[in-house]
Amino acid sequence: MLRSLLAAVLALSPAPLLAQALSPAERAQVDQVVTATLRDTGVPSASIAIVRGGRIVFVRAYGKQCERCGAPDARLPYQIASVSKQFTAAALLLLEDEGKLSLDDTVAKYLPGITGGDRITLRQLLSHTSGLQDYWPQDYSFAAMARPITPQEIVDRWAKKPLDFDPGTQWQYSNTGYVVAGLIVEKAAGEPLLAFLQRRVFHPLGIRAMDQDLAVGPGFPQGYRRLALGPVRVETPAAHGWLYAAGELAMSAEDLAKWDVARLQRTLLPADDWAAQETPVRLADGTTNGYGLGVGTGVADGRRYVEHSGEAVGFLSENVVFPDQQAAIVVLTNSWFSDAVTRIAQGIGRVVLPPAPAPATADQAALARARIVYDQLRRGALDARLLTTDANFYFTAQARGDYRTSLAPLGEPTGFVQTGRTRLRGGFINRVYRVTYPNRSLAVSTYAEPGESGRFEQFLVAPTQ
Repeated sequence: MLRSLLAAVLALSPAPLLAQALSPAERAQVDQVVTATLRDTGVPSASIAIVRGGRIVFVRAYGKQCERCGAPDARLPYQIASVSKQFTAAALLLLEDEGKLSLDDTVAKYLPGITGGDRITLRQLLSHTSGLQDYWPQDYSFAAMARPITPQEIVDRWAKKPLDFDPGTQWQYSNTGYVVAGLIVEKAAGEPLLAFLQRRVFHPLGIRAMDQDLAVGPGFPQGYRRLALGPVRVETPAAHGWLYAAGELAMSAEDLAKWDVARLQRTLLPADDWAAQETPVRLADGTTNGYGLGVGTGVADGRRYVEHSGEAVGFLSENVVFPDQQAAIVVLTNSWFSDAVTRIAQGIGRVVLPPAPAPATADQAALARARIVYDQLRRGALDARLLTTDANFYFTAQARGDYRTSLAPLGEPTGFVQTGRTRLRGGFINRVYRVTYPNRSLAVSTYAEPGESGRFEQFLVAPTQ
């Protein structure tokens, strides 16, 4: 599955610009990004939606959606595959709100016979930390996918194998875990998963969603494949039942964007449900890769994102949301070759979310030294030779201990960059850095002696937004 984190390239603009609809020039640039990418990669079509200022401001389809389709139609539903997982997670959260289950319940409470079911929680199913072996790690249709299958048959074949690891100790993407989760939704709700989602999510939001197994044939987008650099050919869909709660949905880009708007505005679901879905789940050792409940989260360039991509047979999708900037980008394609879905999303980001003014050129030598000191502090091995007399006075044993015990549990930073201008003050060079982690950011305020090897007079770490 493609799970590229696009936020690193999607820098954001000030709020006044984000509140505006796309200008004619921006629309033309978006068109250019999509059509050029389709031409370059050979991907037949793409359907996109853009949210800016908390509302949908652009929707358009491009290219050949199927062999007998006419002009591109943005209303047609594409298979969104694993982007569906956040809807399965939302179903369990809603059922928890109703008192019908708890995410901390074990699987065995609802389904018998699952390996480790007496130890695996529903939360671990949704966060890919259950240890259940993934039934579809391949990026192609394996032989069994030519025959229909039921969710229970998937469970019987894959969820009763030995666990790949003890629940909660590792992260491993598992479609199997979501099939189990879907069956639990149906047992607790007393109705099929899709029927529950239609009633509680899609109808209230005006979303037209359907089972992707039924989104085939005349009038629907067709999936396409390409072997190496060979010709682009129509792909044969998988038989019914293979994606179920792990990726069963088909919808238009605009309809998926409606869900993104609900996320941004904290409507439909209670606010604490949205927050729970976007909170990274930690492993037993305290680490996390930023994945929450059906969505990946993180911070890039100091900006939070909520993201998931999807891969169905012949389809790739990308959905990335920026909560703090009230923005989102949806890209759906009808191929599962090339990097077109990522390239389009990145290109759209550069057009509709222009980069903020670049900070003054950072002193790379100072940046490297600051990162060294920061890493030493979080590991408890501070080299006094990198500090001035005053800074060594500041870093008492207690100070070093507090820095180590508070920073070490955060793990490896995802980013360490200079922010703002380099300034001269009191005979020292003042620089400020931003340290980012999947669920928080820190500010580092430094004063250093002039010169490439100047020692630090100050090195203060504090929380920031």
